[in-house]
Amino acid sequence: MAEQRHRPADALKLIARDEEDLAVISAILQDALIPVSEMAYLPEEQRFALVANRFRWEAPADRPGEKLERRFTGLSIGGVTAVRRRGFRPGDPDRILALLALRWVDGALRLDFAGGASIQLETGEILCHLDDLSEPWPTRWRPRHPL
Repeated sequence: MAEQRHRPADALKLIARDEEDLAVISAILQDALIPVSEMAYLPEEQRFALVANRFRWEAPADRPGEKLERRFTGLSIGGVTAVRRRGFRPGDPDRILALLALRWVDGALRLDFAGGASIQLETGEILCHLDDLSEPWPTRWRPRHPL
């Protein structure tokens, strides 16, 4: 009998098929930390996949005493025919990128990172699957952005 993976009760599992859906996934992954070693392009499957250490924006943390949390989340993007990287090399596995946004631009999905790095995924459609992979853990730092 196959072993069944425990799924946390508050784990997110989302699919994006249009720009509105993509905006939700982008907001959830904003400020996620992604090691270059945790990104892979699988050309035979026409898929790009990554594992992110994401801040739990959906958890209430605006009140005193509320916990700030992070968790591991997987993102799979289908229909990818080419990958273009800017501002980093895939052979730099120790580098960690901070995701700012996912955007649909002229038939390509673009991941923009802090510091000007980006990934452009050539695909004819939006097909993203987001799946939380772990229990949340506490963090002391809430991401902040200058106005």
